[in-house]
Amino acid sequence: MKHKLLIVVLLFTVLKAPFADAVSKTPRGPKNAGKVEFSISYPTSIGEKMLTGRMFLVISRTDTQEPRLQVGRYGTQFFGVDFEKLTPAKDVIIDGSTLGYPINSFSEIPPGDYYIQAVLSKYTEFKRSDGHTLWMHMDQWEGQDWRRSPGNIYSKVQKISINKSNNQVVKLQVDQVIPPIPVPADTKWVKHIKIKSEKLSKFWGQPIYIGATILLPKGYDENPNKHYPSVYEEGHFSLAPPFRFREDANNEFYKDWTSDGFPEFIAITLQHPTPYFDDSYAVNTVNNGPYGDAIHEELIPEIEKQYRCIREGYARLLTGGSTGGWESFALQVLYPEFYGGTWSYSPDPLDFRNVEGINVYEDKNAFYKESEWYKAPTINTRFPETGDVRLTSQQRITMELVNGTRGRSGGQLDIWSAVFGPVGDDGYFKPLFDEKTGIMDTKVAQYWKENWDMRYYLEKNWATVGPKLVGKLNVFAGRMDDFFLNFGVYHMEDFLTKTTNPYYNGSFTYGDRGGHGWRPYSNSQLLRIMAAHIKKMHPAD
Repeated sequence: MKHKLLIVVLLFTVLKAPFADAVSKTPRGPKNAGKVEFSISYPTSIGEKMLTGRMFLVISRTDTQEPRLQVGRYGTQFFGVDFEKLTPAKDVIIDGSTLGYPINSFSEIPPGDYYIQAVLSKYTEFKRSDGHTLWMHMDQWEGQDWRRSPGNIYSKVQKISINKSNNQVVKLQVDQVIPPIPVPADTKWVKHIKIKSEKLSKFWGQPIYIGATILLPKGYDENPNKHYPSVYEEGHFSLAPPFRFREDANNEFYKDWTSDGFPEFIAITLQHPTPYFDDSYAVNTVNNGPYGDAIHEELIPEIEKQYRCIREGYARLLTGGSTGGWESFALQVLYPEFYGGTWSYSPDPLDFRNVEGINVYEDKNAFYKESEWYKAPTINTRFPETGDVRLTSQQRITMELVNGTRGRSGGQLDIWSAVFGPVGDDGYFKPLFDEKTGIMDTKVAQYWKENWDMRYYLEKNWATVGPKLVGKLNVFAGRMDDFFLNFGVYHMEDFLTKTTNPYYNGSFTYGDRGGHGWRPYSNSQLLRIMAAHIKKMHPAD
């Protein structure tokens, strides 16, 4: 009987445990330890206007780089709290009740010497055309990054000692304003466009800007009557030239691009940040607005007006990796005749049965996989070299929650919910899962499937869209992708390789031990492949 009782107790212990300390394994401090409170304000010299936004406190062990610039997915400790109608006379308090990341509670931070810095991220009121009013961060052409966004305010770095034996109140004042981002000057090779989108400005109730960086081919100025095919390199916000072009005689791509006989393209990267993220995913969505229309009816026509692009579908090609991998694939699928082919690398989920470890259609909880007798944490990120766990899903979700509530983190999971999901009753996107408990919303999951699962879309519409995509879809992935994005590629390949009437006639290429961003070609090799594709696909006339 004693042995049976022991087995029951052990079984209860195993089943009860799993995830209370999944985010942090740091031992908790003593029960009677002193409390530490941070009181943060801004001076009247910043202005008398009431501010709404989010206050961050960053704690680091070194000051080789400002603490605010050390924050990231795998970065230093930080905390965040929302505030409304803040005035210089009022303090924002961050204490033991404030959620943090990677360590969730301040009580778990060990005593010692630290460098601290506060950052005030300003929010803007958006009165959207759908009737909802939202408070979100307005991108200032930095790519939706509160750490370096112009107009945000930060404090000077302070060194403090946390002893936890006594109560401590640490005062900080945010009085340093982040300056505007300098836009690189135009050169012979590289040009810039930035326009106000009337479509997006109408949707958001605020001026919204989109733009492009354009790389011109050799001989462009010397041949004023010549027109060129264009290649759109999709991806995260950047003002840098396409394909990492750098005007440096020692740079291999520069030497190729400027050499005689190299394929002549006008290469283009687009800038289209949203209040949710550094990139809109280039499609029309209920939460972000008509970015697809803005890009294809406002921005690209302006590019083709100012620069001598061939205005035909066969001469517009796509490429990109990760976010840009999804965009380049989705744009080719959704605008099948506007573009003439895509080479998509490590694309974000093309099928939602594995969204950074989460099976949108089967998982009941985003934090763990559930079996009959036990639960195991869902892995979000792995080391591609070994397969070892780098982050769990709960850690990744908590990190975004600390960056911002209501989907305002500027993070990857939040933008997927903004792009793929419906609008919630409060005007912000309706979440796929509860960020505090991990519980999934099956109705939202169904919305994702019906509207944005690319494999499911092609399966439903192949009879009409398939004939327009023959020979245009090329996908690349490492089989050890850091974020498990290779599984969405597998599901897409399973469908496309079985297509008939017509057969898709594209390609899937894998790197057996390749991680996120694996590529079999250099940029120069890719452009030569694209040039050969155009010669094969262009009309006879």
